Amino acid sequence: MPVGLLKQYQAEIHGLVRIVVGFLFMTHGGQKLFGWFGAESSAQLMSEFGLAGVLEFFGGLMIMLGWLTGPVAFVLAGQMAVAYFWKHVPRGFWPWQNGGELAVLYSWVFLFFATLGSGSFSIDTWLAKRKSDTGTTP
Repeated sequence: MPVGLLKQYQAEIHGLVRIVVGFLFMTHGGQKLFGWFGAESSAQLMSEFGLAGVLEFFGGLMIMLGWLTGPVAFVLAGQMAVAYFWKHVPRGFWPWQNGGELAVLYSWVFLFFATLGSGSFSIDTWLAKRKSDTGTTP
């Protein structure tokens, strides 16, 4: 399939990728906070692991919904960068050595969303359209 054919669906694909990434990230938080998805236990809420769970669950939910996508994605990109350097680098620098591929990937994908926004199917886009339809400026 030629790339040009897919280009017309760029905003929709962007939105769908955001929804999938947000959902997957949210499940990591669900594991930490609630013991969901095969986790052996849940984290103490006021611990480092518990804070990560809050960011992952609620941040992932906000990314999935496309609500405040830019600022939330920026915070989550930072969280994943910190996770990589604090938790994975001590086991070796390279992601394939230290098991940090997912942290690196999430960090860069969230940085992408922080810079390019939410795409289609988002609360952010709906609110922006609603403001433009009523003639108010953001």
